Amino acid sequence: MFGIPGKQAVTITAKAAEQIARLMVSGGHAGLRIGVKKGGCAGMEYTMDYVDEPDTNDEVVEQDGARVMIAPMAQMFLFGTEIDYEVSLLESGFKFRNPNVVDACGCGESIKFAEELSPRT
Repeated sequence: MFGIPGKQAVTITAKAAEQIARLMVSGGHAGLRIGVKKGGCAGMEYTMDYVDEPDTNDEVVEQDGARVMIAPMAQMFLFGTEIDYEVSLLESGFKFRNPNVVDACGCGESIKFAEELSPRT
């Protein structure tokens, strides 16, 4: 929808692809849908949900056995994002490196986009 021909909307690191593929197999799902919603102290939050079937307007990115669907409303916010999976002593989880983010809260759970991208209320 907001893509550039020949360029994927998001990139997925090898560790993230491995984890997404593992989740798909263990849960019997077709992939993960990523999106954004209003919330958190910075204004927006990422969402991730299991998907059994992509919607017709989803942007689908497949890599190394992993399948990610990008919800239509989130496509312009996520274009150019790298999805990684990190494991540390205290936590593990998906990390989004998004060039469209202009600010984030201290804990990193919520984000803010430039005014021209932010949804109107």
